[in-house]
Amino acid sequence: MTWKTSDTVVGDNSKKGDDQVESAPVVEGYDSALDFTDEEESKVLRQIDLRLMPWILFSTFILNMDRTNLSNAISGRLPATLGFTNVVVNNAGSMYSVIFAFAAFFGGILGKRYGPHRFIPFLVLSWGIVTLGHAFIENAAQFYMIRALVAITEGGVIPATIVYLGSFYKRGEIATRLSWFWGVQSLASAFSGIMASGLLQLEGNAGMYGWRWLFLVDGIITVIAAALFWFALPKSPYYTKGGLNFGGWLDDRQAAIAVTRVIRDDPLKLNYDSPVQVSDVWDTVKDYKVWGHLSITFIGLAFNPPYSTYLPSIISSFGYNVYASNALTAINYTLGFIGMTAMTTHSDKKGERGYHAVFSVIWLIVGFTLLEFLPDSAPKGVFYFATLFVSAGPSTHPLNVAWITENTGTIGKRTVASGLVISAANLYAIYASQIYQPSDAPRYHLGNFIILGFLAVSLLLFLNQKFLYVRLNRQRAAVWNAMSEEEKLDYNATTKHVGSDRLDFIFKT
Repeated sequence: MTWKTSDTVVGDNSKKGDDQVESAPVVEGYDSALDFTDEEESKVLRQIDLRLMPWILFSTFILNMDRTNLSNAISGRLPATLGFTNVVVNNAGSMYSVIFAFAAFFGGILGKRYGPHRFIPFLVLSWGIVTLGHAFIENAAQFYMIRALVAITEGGVIPATIVYLGSFYKRGEIATRLSWFWGVQSLASAFSGIMASGLLQLEGNAGMYGWRWLFLVDGIITVIAAALFWFALPKSPYYTKGGLNFGGWLDDRQAAIAVTRVIRDDPLKLNYDSPVQVSDVWDTVKDYKVWGHLSITFIGLAFNPPYSTYLPSIISSFGYNVYASNALTAINYTLGFIGMTAMTTHSDKKGERGYHAVFSVIWLIVGFTLLEFLPDSAPKGVFYFATLFVSAGPSTHPLNVAWITENTGTIGKRTVASGLVISAANLYAIYASQIYQPSDAPRYHLGNFIILGFLAVSLLLFLNQKFLYVRLNRQRAAVWNAMSEEEKLDYNATTKHVGSDRLDFIFKT
């Protein structure tokens, strides 16, 4: 959103209506007196979904295609041909996670500073060049270096994208779109598996290993995509004209509706372009509710790095050849997309988060229990079914990201929180990438047993977060409802509480 003037918001919180926001900044396209029908709003939302989201989904498709290619390259003997073992791969994975988390923390902040519509294409171009560089590495030292560079360049794009989507979508719409965002990553992994099954067969062409061809083609695709994003991503809902959007995809009235509806849903977004302050960082860090979500992320996603990294190798251990194993992962990732999208869409529709997350965790516990306890004599089709069941488990990550952002204010604090949760979503891989060890292959019994323990803890953490918000809502409602109208007016005029700290803020549970 673009500023005309810059003033201070008093008594700002995410529950108040237009008439309750005093001395608000003027955002181009925002009209507090604008009347529009539900049908008009639905038409605008459809336009945003049809014209913006395909580019956003393409960007995350490219991101995860480039992130998944390492697991495909591992199945194509990358470690062996460079003279090291999977211990180096695991160590590089831990290093990648630390650097990625550091970059992710600043992703949303830098996205606000330079504009997500420009920062995102810059990052895509940067990691596209680095992806190309993978094709030319010769040893473990260069492998570590190239993985560090790709972490730096990839790390900021997800928080920047979350910030970007917040200017186009209401709070009750964001989890569904984030499920598309991470769901398409599953489809990218599926596509990557199919593409790898073909590119790995180029082994020996031009004197190159198949995995070198894989990185070379991925890098070229990514660099081309970056140029497209530069000309396709609009500055804001009010500015959709130019570049690949030509005359724009919203007329003047629709643009005003697009901006106004988002601010009416969350008046905090009148300050959406405000830069993040040091005080925002401190307010976020000391908020115990934020740490609940970070704990969920740090513990609840621990299964993913070992499982996704070694999935082609696990399937291969059932008796499928390397090309079939990579191709079969496409079905796994497609089921993951379906499961996650269905769960988060239902969560948005019902306006509930906690129990939906619990359902997903229970699903994963059942899946990893199958992988852990199936007898070695079971047919390979049964083993593969167990991987399908695990992969179909709805990921809780988009739900948790939506949950922390919609329950955190002010805008600066929300931006920091989104960066922290994406950082946590990568820091856990420091230890999680070590869960599957070579000595435990190919069934990884010890690793799966450890994963089951983490899932059990995450189940308790989700329940705790759910009932924490329920309790806070009850406590605040009791105080607020006991106030007279005069006392409420006085509170609105004099309180120093802002955003989610206000008494009349209602947490989504």
